[in-house]
Amino acid sequence: MNYIEQTLGEVLREKTLANPNHDFLIYSDRNLRFTYAEFDKRVDDFAKGLLSIGIKKGDHVGIWATNVPDWNTVLFACARLGIILITVNTGYRLHELEYVLKQSDMVCLCVIDGWKDSDYIAMVNELIPELKTAERGLLKSEKFPCLKYIVHVGQQKHRGMYRLNELLLLGQHSDDGEEYRKIEASLDRNDVVNMQYTSGTTGFPKGVMLTHRNILNNGLGIGDNQRFCKEDIVCLPVPLFHCFGLVLGMMAILTHGAAAAILEWFDPLLVLATIQKEKCTALYGVPTMFIAELNHPMFKMFDLSSLRTGIMAGSPCPIESMRQVIDLMNMKEVTICYGLTESSPVMTQTRYDDNLEVKVETVGRSLPGVEVSVRDPETGKECPDGVKGELCCRGYNLMKGYYKMPEATSLCIDKEGWLHSGDLGVKEKDGYFKVTGRIKDMIIRGGENVYPKEIEDFLYTMPGVKDVQVVGIASEKYGEEVGAFIILHPDYHHIVIEEDVQDFCRGQISRFKIPKHVFFVDKFPLTLSGKVQKYLLREQGLKKVEDLGIVT
Repeated sequence: MNYIEQTLGEVLREKTLANPNHDFLIYSDRNLRFTYAEFDKRVDDFAKGLLSIGIKKGDHVGIWATNVPDWNTVLFACARLGIILITVNTGYRLHELEYVLKQSDMVCLCVIDGWKDSDYIAMVNELIPELKTAERGLLKSEKFPCLKYIVHVGQQKHRGMYRLNELLLLGQHSDDGEEYRKIEASLDRNDVVNMQYTSGTTGFPKGVMLTHRNILNNGLGIGDNQRFCKEDIVCLPVPLFHCFGLVLGMMAILTHGAAAAILEWFDPLLVLATIQKEKCTALYGVPTMFIAELNHPMFKMFDLSSLRTGIMAGSPCPIESMRQVIDLMNMKEVTICYGLTESSPVMTQTRYDDNLEVKVETVGRSLPGVEVSVRDPETGKECPDGVKGELCCRGYNLMKGYYKMPEATSLCIDKEGWLHSGDLGVKEKDGYFKVTGRIKDMIIRGGENVYPKEIEDFLYTMPGVKDVQVVGIASEKYGEEVGAFIILHPDYHHIVIEEDVQDFCRGQISRFKIPKHVFFVDKFPLTLSGKVQKYLLREQGLKKVEDLGIVT
């Protein structure tokens, strides 16, 4: 494999020089588009704007936003300044936001007004009451000592916050050009450029440190497997804060000089309209997204003949849905990807010419430059073909580590350099891999990773909860739903009900983490050594749901 040995900023400059007037970012629903040259200049302006207010190389800047047009401006400006971008999940609530602001040592947060029923500005003001009286750029937060700046990504003025457009103007009139060029020249491809938070069995989320080299080369391999070229237009309705949007999407697009047709959030009708209007050649999504598009009452009204390829990832796809994607959406070369944030994220991918069965029964072959191995969880030795073990990988794609968590890093990456996924799988003789189960307790709900320990730790803070175990309950729509088995203190029996538990979670943890099913029990099934048998809880939960006739 010919690796990219440049930074994000350098690759953007290279593609801009090669095709300055070629579309890079398209927002079809509002007739907004940036060519490579227009976007490159916007990035420079915003970077110099950040410099002018005192943000510097090595700082941590967060972005809490849907796929707004300037999401990528923030990403690439930070990359050119040697700033680490912290991508904040749009579903976060107070409890999660507070943790990430503190643990990441965030200096600046770029934030939109909100999304759905979440008022981001209200949450920021609640966590940082000093904003109401602070002069912009001089914020002193008792709770978050590193935090100095809040940048509003929008038109409205908010007390104590800069507006992104103001920083663009500052950058246009800045005299920091020489300093800016010096900083950019000092950067290294192995510098951390992005930090994404992923939960773990230890409970709280961990900041996965990804380098320029990690994500650019992962994007290159992913795009190569879709046969991307500069003529491709990729419809991107998946979130940019997640590796799916940022790496599988933007890095694959950038490294091939292609164009991104981005949706601010997922809407099946807008996806179909964007594909027809822009003549998109590729489409990304989790299976539930594709199913929503296929089942939309206006589906047959749209011309999808321009589609050729794309990615379906996040959870297994039913064979009938995959058949419809290939036949009715014209995505003959659609691919499947597998991996985790810690592996930048893709380890394996099917190829454009694989048959239908391969695309629904396997997760493909290893990416070029990535060594994938099935290893015995007890001995660490490689398993023979066809024998189940833990899926592991090593190569250019391994994260630099978890931020400020060396012990957790060493538990994830062993002394031989193998990253342990926590997933069980087998390798077939033809080099294709299958995922067969999980060692860890992670729940995958509609493509979102949910870690039971994090929810359990939160529910322990609820009055009346004596003990709690969280498991995944099989769901036709989402793959899995969150189920909580709760033992109450005696005084709370018949007082606390299912809705009370869900209400306690609302506004504090992400909507997709709130237990869909709550079961009150007197005890948990245990092994002889006293360990909770979560697989039995999963079975019990599914039976209870089916007995009640609940549609999942």
